[in-house]
Formats: sequence, C-alpha cells, structure tokens
Amino acid sequence: MVSLKPIKRSKLRIFAGKKVYRLKRYGEWLFDGKRYARKRLDEKLPYVVKKHRTPLLRQLKDVDMQLQKNKITNLKIASKRLHKIVIEPGETFSYWRLIGNTTKRKGYVDGMILHYGKVTVGTGGGLCQMSNLIYWITLHTPLTVTERYRHSYDVFPDSNRSQPFGSGATCAYNYLDLQIKNETQTPFQLVVYLTDSHLTGEWHSTVPPTRTYEIYEKEHHFTRELWGGYVRHNSIHRKVYDVDGNQVDDEFVTENHAITMYEPFLTYEGDTE
Repeated sequence: MVSLKPIKRSKLRIFAGKKVYRLKRYGEWLFDGKRYARKRLDEKLPYVVKKHRTPLLRQLKDVDMQLQKNKITNLKIASKRLHKIVIEPGETFSYWRLIGNTTKRKGYVDGMILHYGKVTVGTGGGLCQMSNLIYWITLHTPLTVTERYRHSYDVFPDSNRSQPFGSGATCAYNYLDLQIKNETQTPFQLVVYLTDSHLTGEWHSTVPPTRTYEIYEKEHHFTRELWGGYVRHNSIHRKVYDVDGNQVDDEFVTENHAITMYEPFLTYEGDTE
C-alpha cells in the first residue's frame, strides 16, 4: 500500500529545483532523439475518434471567480498553439514543447495554480484543464501516453464528477509534461477550441476508428495515515471493444494516490461518476 505524507520544502529549494528540472527538460528536447510533432494542417482530418468537453467555469469553494475567468484567457492562447497539430506515425506530442512558456509578454494572465495542495496564483494558471482534457480523450484512442503526471493532492471534494478520480494529467512548465506517442500507422490530429461555455477537445484521424474504449476505476478507497490525514487511492483501467461491440481487451492504465485536503467521510457520499 502506498503511503503519502505532505512534504515541506523551502522557497529556495523549490526555486532551485524548478530551474534544474527545466534545464533538464530543455536538454531532453534537444538530444533525446524523439521526433516531436509540430506540423499543423489547416483542414481537419475526416474521422472523429473521440470528442469531449469540460465546462469553463466552476464554482470552487474559497476560489475567486475572477481567476476562473482569467483561466479562459490563458486557455484561448494555449489552444491556438495546439489546435490542428498532427502526430504522424512515430512522432511524439509534447504539451509544453508546443505551448511554450506562459509569460505575460505572450498575453497570459494570473490564474489558479495548485501548489503543494494549496490554491495559489500564477501567470498562465488554469492550463491543467487543457492537459486533463487531452489526457482523457487520448485514453479513448490507440495513441500511447508515454509521460503523464498525476496530482499529488486531492484539493476539492467531488461535485457531479463524470470521470473517475485521477483520470487527468497535471502540468507545470516544462518539467511536468504530457507526452503522447503515435505508435500506429495512421496520422492523428488534435482539435481544441473554446465555446462560450466549454473547452472542447477532439482527436481526428484519416481512417475510421476500429476500437472504442470504456474507462473505469477499481479499488477506490481512502486510508487514514499515521500523520493524521487521508490519502485517496484508485486504479484506472479501460475496456476495449471492436467495431461490433465485442470486448477484446481489459487494460490497466495507471494508479493514483493523492493526499486529500478535506475530510473525505464528511464530504464524500459515494460514487458520483
């Protein structure tokens, strides 16, 4: 059983750590030998493999709604860097390599950032909604997620959850990246855009999909830790179906462990999926 405990680090340690990890990532982008996706097509590839959308505004406890509105500005800027990007066979999609650093000079504004389990403010905050969405729709394709980071803290209790806990991907420029490799023989294209109320993501391809996927969780539970807090656990799996609806596989995807920042048995009332 995995046991987690809150980690306290000094501001200097956090600052230095970010610098080191960012430099390491820059070196990887240059010398790791991967072929990174960068081509963009004006037209959409003809077949939609998976589409999903998430609401832009959510009422979160003790969070200023202005930060939610600022997030929309940040998502609009980032989406332009990702929209209609094509991953050719053998190529790797890198979330941060395509978006770049989220600076004020590029138009990014202050948004909500989760930092060691606390809600803080930072330039470009809110882009985890984009990485969460891309990860979710990718799980419904034959594309391979080669790098993904889970949230170490579960900050907000469930509210009308439609996806299993832990089915997203946290991000932080540039060392917490989301990378997806196309190990198929078919090009895939990412389509992302904002409406008045939602962020929408789609994977398109040149051929119709031959598989569909059902994402589900197992072994969802909380544990009381010796240090006094709670840790939330589960594992994510997916069932694979052929074009006739026959199940052909049941795959393990990942497992999640996160320190809860609330009293789970006071606020959690069972599955809300």
